[in-house]
Formats: sequence, C-alpha cells, structure tokens
Amino acid sequence: MIRVNDLTVAFGGVKAIDGLSAELDAPVCGLIGPNGAGKTTLVNVLSGLVQPRAGSVTVDGADLLGLKPIERVRFGLRRSFQTEQVVEDLSVWDNVRALLDHVPHARGEAVAQVARALSHTGLLDVATVLGQRLNLFQRRMLEIAKSLVGAPKLLLLDEPGAGLTEQEAGALRRVIGSVHAFCGAQVLLIDHDVDLIAATCTQTLVLDFGRRLALGPTRAVLDDPAVRKAYLGTE
Repeated sequence: MIRVNDLTVAFGGVKAIDGLSAELDAPVCGLIGPNGAGKTTLVNVLSGLVQPRAGSVTVDGADLLGLKPIERVRFGLRRSFQTEQVVEDLSVWDNVRALLDHVPHARGEAVAQVARALSHTGLLDVATVLGQRLNLFQRRMLEIAKSLVGAPKLLLLDEPGAGLTEQEAGALRRVIGSVHAFCGAQVLLIDHDVDLIAATCTQTLVLDFGRRLALGPTRAVLDDPAVRKAYLGTE
C-alpha cells in the first residue's frame, strides 16, 4: 500500500505537488490528470529523483523518503519510463538478467526468475534477440519483464500503452492486470489512455495542479463531473 501524507514539492515558487494526501491500496492503481497536474513529479518523488519540501511517503509501512534511489530498487520499487531503458546490444534474456545483479534474489534462482518473467510477458520466444531488434510492443513488455524479477513490491509504469495497436494494448492489459497474482507487487499505472485505466485499475487517483481532485473506485472517479471537466474536457 502507498500512503502519501501532506506531500509538497516546489520548484522555485511553483508548487508541483501541493499538500497531497492519499492512500492507494488496490493491486493496480491508476494515476491520471491533465498535463502539468503533477503526475510525473509524484512518480519522481517515489523513485527518489525529486526530494519533497514536506510530507511523507510509505510503501507497505516502510519510509520511502529515507531511502536512496538504489536502496529503493533493492527494497522492491521498479519503474518504467516513457522512453524504454533497453540495452540495445544485450539480448532480451540478458537485459532482464542484468537487473538481478542489483536486487536481492536467492542464489541459484536467477535462470528460473528470468525465464518466468519472460514467459509471463510473452517474450520467451525472443529471449536471444538483441534489444535493438525489438519492436515497440516488445520493448514495452521487456520493461515490465525487468520489473518482475528480484522480489518487486511496487511497479511504477509510465504510459506503457502509448503508441500500441488495439491487439497489443489488450495483451498489455492482461499482463498488467495479472502482476499482483504473479509476484504480489502493487502497480501504479500512469497513462492518458482512459480505456487502459478503466480496464486494469480498480482504484484511481486524479491530480490537478498538484492537488488531489478525486480518489476512489475507477469507474466512479471517471464518471465524476469534476474529473470529466478537468481531465476529459467535458461538462
């Protein structure tokens, strides 16, 4: 569970996050809002790339802000970026295997963990293919596969559905929706694709100008008139 309490982030005189408090406890949670709402800033705080001016953040009861970025990775935090972090001259297998050098895992289980992650994301058949030869969908799935090894606790997925076909988006939904059953990790999904959010997230947080606009069951949140006005552009 992610618990954010009175979180404030400021860049100069601009508050990117303004006294945000929220509890996210669903297996897959959505994070949405208009451009400039503070979504990326919040994810950067969780990742350790941005230090808040005030407030606290805990994950499963552990103080996240007291950990350095690499310590958060070892703790179980994983993050994907809008631009995939794929090592082009390594195979799909070695891209995933390399992550295990930086996270806790049982001795002798590396091969089994990598194989299981690739199987779950549909990449086992291309395990020997170099990263530079992957298409967009395969690169997105590789980012998720890398997140599934080494006892993850929280996956931060930043717009994984952008640019995918309808068929690929369907496969992505199935994989994201099954992450908790696969490894017990919680997912925080940031995406502009409302259909993806509605299909995978049972709880959604909406930000607007760094403040909490809505938080609750996804369908109720998406039907909220204030959310539709601010995010969907409808009255």
